Amino acid sequence: MFDIVGKRLWFFLISAVLILIGVIALGVVGLKPGIEFSSGSLITLSFENRVVHSELRQELARLGYPDAIVQVTSGGNFYVRTASLNEEQKKALEDGLVARFGALSEAEFQSVSPIVAGETAYNAGIAVAVAAIGILLYLAWAFRRMPRPFRYGACAVIALLHDVLVVMGIFAILGALLGWEINLMFVTGVLAIIGYSVNNMVVIFDRIRENLKRGLSPHFDVVVNDSVVDTLSRSLNTTITTLITVVALFLFVGASIQNFVVVLLVGLVVGAYDSICVAPSLLVAWEKRQWGTLKAS
Repeated sequence: MFDIVGKRLWFFLISAVLILIGVIALGVVGLKPGIEFSSGSLITLSFENRVVHSELRQELARLGYPDAIVQVTSGGNFYVRTASLNEEQKKALEDGLVARFGALSEAEFQSVSPIVAGETAYNAGIAVAVAAIGILLYLAWAFRRMPRPFRYGACAVIALLHDVLVVMGIFAILGALLGWEINLMFVTGVLAIIGYSVNNMVVIFDRIRENLKRGLSPHFDVVVNDSVVDTLSRSLNTTITTLITVVALFLFVGASIQNFVVVLLVGLVVGAYDSICVAPSLLVAWEKRQWGTLKAS
């Protein structure tokens, strides 16, 4: 028998370290907002001749765009992010690149105003907040016949916030190292992970409810631990099979959904950890009133 709940202090320490790293990364370097969240223009370019990433950045700087962000797609195209461009500025930029590197083709062009970007960021924040509140209320209702049903929803939301903070911290680090930006695909991935993690937590919480009704043990921590172990293979199997699919997407799909796939990869691992090790342990800590000391008894 695995004593998962009995080692909750260690899991809380691991979570605290992960959250601390994420908060430091967010505070020091922050997230790099994509075009959907900040005004600017995004051009997807394809060159007939071979173009090196560093040479393209140098040429953009020479043309007057030293702060341009350049990313290479899996197909060899380039995402070029600049300040907002009108048609004349875009044509001048492309003409300058043609003169330096030869013929090119424009696969996509997007331009977002500051007003639209602000509205998008606001709506994305509202979406995540509404999802968290909805989960809290739904789980409190679903376990309404249990003693203190609000705790199930609260522990799930705390664990989900842990997921989101870790993912955001990792993306802040990736933004600093690789220039990755967050976009709407990032928000989509976060919401998908929230839903997936809640599914795993509901399965474990439901087993806790069944074992409490059966009178498995008079000790709440024993009931919770047995419930986690009972559902352990199911939780791991579903996570691993989903990870295989997401890895395939990461390897064979273009950079257009890069943020979505990476969020899923990170979120699946962290979400499985949370649903197995954190959320049930939070229930036990709350029941034993260990918020102050968090000493595993």
